[in-house]
Parts: sequence; structure tokens; C-alpha cells
Amino acid sequence: MGTFKEKGFAERQSAAASAKKAELERFRARPAMTDPAFAEQQSARLAARVAREARAAERRTERVESAAREKAEKIARSTAEKAMHEAEVADQAAREIALEAERKAARDARYAARKARNRK
Repeated sequence: MGTFKEKGFAERQSAAASAKKAELERFRARPAMTDPAFAEQQSARLAARVAREARAAERRTERVESAAREKAEKIARSTAEKAMHEAEVADQAAREIALEAERKAARDARYAARKARNRK
């Protein structure tokens, strides 16, 4: 059975150099900026990005408008409820005043009747 042979410094250095060379070759193999197909791809990507950003902006605008609309509705509902409550309180106060006036009139009538009986 053989023993494990460790790679030396020179072997590791040559492996790294060959990896760098392969990466450089892959980079050089990419299409050039002047290639018409590359220009088409770039314009298609740009158009897609612009459309995506426009849709995102539209969604943001709709969310803001929706939030503003909901807030306005909530304020209107709150104002209507407050006005209704104030009207009920005012109506209750008016009924209590009218009831107190009736009680006073009845009390005054009893007092006058008692005075009239005592004068006879």
C-alpha cells in the first residue's frame, strides 16, 4: 500500500496559475459590448427593469392612496358618530329639561290647589 503524497508548493502554485488562466479565458469568451445580440439583450433587460419599476411605483401609489382614503373614511365615520352622540346627548338633555318643567308645573298646580283648599 502506498503512502499519501502531499502536493508541493510548486504544484499548488501552478494549479492556481492554471485556474486563473482558465477564468481569464472564460471572461474573454463573453460577448463584446459591440455585439448586436448583446445590445439587444441589454435593451430588453433595461425595458424589463423600467417596466418593473413602473409597476412597483404604481403599487406604492395605490397603497398610499388607499391608506389616505381609509384614513379619510375613518375620520368621517368618527365625526359622524361624534355628531350623532352629541345630538343624542342634546336630545336627552332637552327631554330631561321638559320632564323637569312638567314636574315643576305639576308641583306648582298641587301647591296652588292646596292653597285654594286652605283659603275656603
